[in-house]
Amino acid sequence: MKLDKISIDGKKTSIEVLDKIFSGKINKKLVDKVLYTTNANFKGRKAKTKQKNEIIGSTAKIWAQKGTGNARHASRKAPIFVGGGVAHGPKGQSQYKKRKITKNEKKLSITSLITEKRNLNNLVILNNFEKEIKKTKEMNLILNKLNITNSLIILDQESKNKIFKSLRNISNIKVSDTNHFNIVDIVRYNKIVFTEASVKELQKRYE
Repeated sequence: MKLDKISIDGKKTSIEVLDKIFSGKINKKLVDKVLYTTNANFKGRKAKTKQKNEIIGSTAKIWAQKGTGNARHASRKAPIFVGGGVAHGPKGQSQYKKRKITKNEKKLSITSLITEKRNLNNLVILNNFEKEIKKTKEMNLILNKLNITNSLIILDQESKNKIFKSLRNISNIKVSDTNHFNIVDIVRYNKIVFTEASVKELQKRYE
């Protein structure tokens, strides 16, 4: 299939793209699963409390089993005592297994979202950047002219080297490449922007 390709001057041409990436089947159930798993794996689990067996202290029985009128207890390490272990508290990162996503699930979820962006007219393909742009003000004018706001911009390496410095301080814009963007990035931003070369790089990975 063919999609519009825009130059920084606003001139339109066309580019041939793979149907299975830009016009694939939208699988919302799979997208939800991959999004949930990705977010769960990103979440830091640093909080940790000591369990009863991790408390350092005497293991001696605190009083006689019978005859004192008190409830039966083995040691001061029990969770009901001050300074004892914590029952059902957070256990730290090591106790939580990372959820697994297959490569195929990642690919299908990304193509689902890219297709959805295209259907909503939130997909933009730009010509490769041949000229270096250093000024943020100049890049901001180009983005406003092309109506590229709140966007994930996926660049080929050559274009990234030429314009990254001018993009990094613009709000609601994230710059990435075909190796490092993920499903969370696509969902977070309203639009997704590719350069011609980054489209070709993405297609090679999905062939």
